[in-house]
Amino acid sequence: MSEPESPTSVSAVHAPETASPVGSRGAPVIAAWLRDLIVSLAISAFIIVFLYQPVKVEGTSMTPSLADQERIFVNKFVYRLEPIERGDIVVFRYPRDPSKSFIKRVIGVGGDRIRIDDGQAYVNGKALDEDYVSPAYADQRSFSEMLVPPRCYFVLGDHRNMSNDSRDFGPVAAEYIYGKAVFGYWPMDKMGRVR
Repeated sequence: MSEPESPTSVSAVHAPETASPVGSRGAPVIAAWLRDLIVSLAISAFIIVFLYQPVKVEGTSMTPSLADQERIFVNKFVYRLEPIERGDIVVFRYPRDPSKSFIKRVIGVGGDRIRIDDGQAYVNGKALDEDYVSPAYADQRSFSEMLVPPRCYFVLGDHRNMSNDSRDFGPVAAEYIYGKAVFGYWPMDKMGRVR
């Protein structure tokens, strides 16, 4: 008497046929995923290198506008399309040590006459309305009138009594400025356009 065939022997015969289509479908899925990942990384690299750069603020010289350890995006392309203006918050290489970066507010542009009397800044003889400088952070420091050279910018920190700025190192040449602070993203309560 012959023994009946085991059901497992039948499924074992069909196992190789069902395994190959699964393997062949997995390869295109992985390839598509890798392609999308590479494209996403390339776009991100382009944005960071040429357009926007994330930056961490270190120090309190821009308080209350920007706090210590706040994270912001800097637009590195904007000044190719438009001029640097008074009131812009710019990121630049420190003139006395270009390996360091500073962030300050532009008070005067090339051709402006700047002076500070007992903490009040004057541009071309007119008192500057600086609502971004809190009375708690103002100082009484004076600065003799100077003419800002062409393609240079006079910059000050918003926390005047804690800022190393153009009163100390002079105007900043245009080639040292590499971006404009545009958007804060951390902490969440400060998320939004930088003013």
